[in-house]
Amino acid sequence: MIYQLNIDEFLKQSREQLILDVRSEGEYNYGRIVGATNLPLFNNEERKIVGTAYKQKGREEAILIGMDFVGKKMSEFVRFAREHATGKKIFVHCWRGGMRSEGMAWLMNLNGFEVGILKGGYKSYRHHALDILSKNFRFIVLGGRTGSGKTKILQHLRETGEQVLDLEALANHKGSAFGAIGQLPQPSTEQFENLLSEEMDKLDINKPIWLEDESKTIGKVFLDLNFWNNMKAAPLVVIDLPLKKRVKNLMNEYGTYPAQSLKESFEKIERRLGGEQCKNAISAIQSGDIEQATRIALHYYDKAYDKSIAMNEHREITRLAFDDDDEKNIAQALVAEVKKQYGN
Repeated sequence: MIYQLNIDEFLKQSREQLILDVRSEGEYNYGRIVGATNLPLFNNEERKIVGTAYKQKGREEAILIGMDFVGKKMSEFVRFAREHATGKKIFVHCWRGGMRSEGMAWLMNLNGFEVGILKGGYKSYRHHALDILSKNFRFIVLGGRTGSGKTKILQHLRETGEQVLDLEALANHKGSAFGAIGQLPQPSTEQFENLLSEEMDKLDINKPIWLEDESKTIGKVFLDLNFWNNMKAAPLVVIDLPLKKRVKNLMNEYGTYPAQSLKESFEKIERRLGGEQCKNAISAIQSGDIEQATRIALHYYDKAYDKSIAMNEHREITRLAFDDDDEKNIAQALVAEVKKQYGN
């Protein structure tokens, strides 16, 4: 049995099931349905050959060339499905829900599988993801100078039952020139949007959602414009921690990384930091004085952050000062303050 499913039904029915993305590896790596497995009908080179044949010689010739490529792989496809499918049900998609997904569905059905095809293919999933990102969620944005421990505070907020979006975790980047140190490679912007939309779809749109204040980019990843505009219109709660505490937090976070990685990160901001200050920071790193290098970095980042806050003159901003950097206590104080101002 082969049947077509719209995006909502496809995602609902395919949960915990095998989803086969039959596009080429290049298409898959650029952006994919979260949880889908790549089983390309054509690899990158084969897809190019078939596409060229379609344009130059027509549909029938392209189909024949495609059959030559696929014929050698059919048994591999079936063996893969038998090994990885839960029961006898499989879900399949390509780019538009056309010949590639239909061809794979035919093969799997011939071998005893029930197959659901995504109507409109991955393209319909992208529309679905972008629709979610454009929704007007009740964001509460957590701000504060670099080293305020915002990521750990968000973790404590989540542990207490608050709704949280950790954008930096999804982007594999902590922001700033130092944000890539110790992180996995970043996803493409498209795949970041897919990951973010999946997380947002799990949340209650009527309840507050905490997230960290971010610029339009996190490393090399761009935030969706609708999402970013909604975030920038949301109430901002700014944490104020003493410099000494923030220096300690950053030393704990970055102090164990190789000196070369820290040096390269300072070099990325040399133009904005100033040649002399950059030279002093690198000299401090080489001599093992991570605290001095941290203070030099914060002198730049504090000025940049204060300037960005000053530009938010029409935004609701709440400032909370703390002497201690106990993230659990800060999280509790934040929840109490937000409930007092905005309710549950």
